[in-house]
Amino acid sequence: MITHSLNVCKALCRAATAIFCSVLLAAAAIAAEPVSKSRLGGVAIGGHDPAAYHILARNPQASAIEGLKSHVVEYKGAKWRFASAESAASFEAEPERYAPAYNGHCANALSLGEGLIRTDGTHWEIFGDELFLFYAARGRDRWLDGDWEAYRQDADAAWQTLSD
Repeated sequence: MITHSLNVCKALCRAATAIFCSVLLAAAAIAAEPVSKSRLGGVAIGGHDPAAYHILARNPQASAIEGLKSHVVEYKGAKWRFASAESAASFEAEPERYAPAYNGHCANALSLGEGLIRTDGTHWEIFGDELFLFYAARGRDRWLDGDWEAYRQDADAAWQTLSD
């Protein structure tokens, strides 16, 4: 009877250890790709609607549209807010299309080797069909006035290193 109880305890301990390790691995996978989000509340890109940028006027640049607390989608460990249920549904259906490059971290800072700098979603640009966010207007201007494709290659390399 005692031997049977010990075997059951050992089996339960092994199962609990396996579950704990799985949770840690899942958390590490999420942490491997950081999102530009608030420290309190975990709201991505200053609460701006990531899908709405794709319909905004670029020249002159329109202001980013703030999302609402009533339209939230959880993605990559952050809360993404949307101005409407339709916008949230578009994002949910194709998050890769609407989520900003580098999960909202400053594209310019990455291209300059300055690391992961959070953005608030106010400085933005769409290059090709992809949304890029910037910490400040001068970073966006650098990309607009320079060789954004070369800057993107530098940012991609930095992102790869920092998100691994």
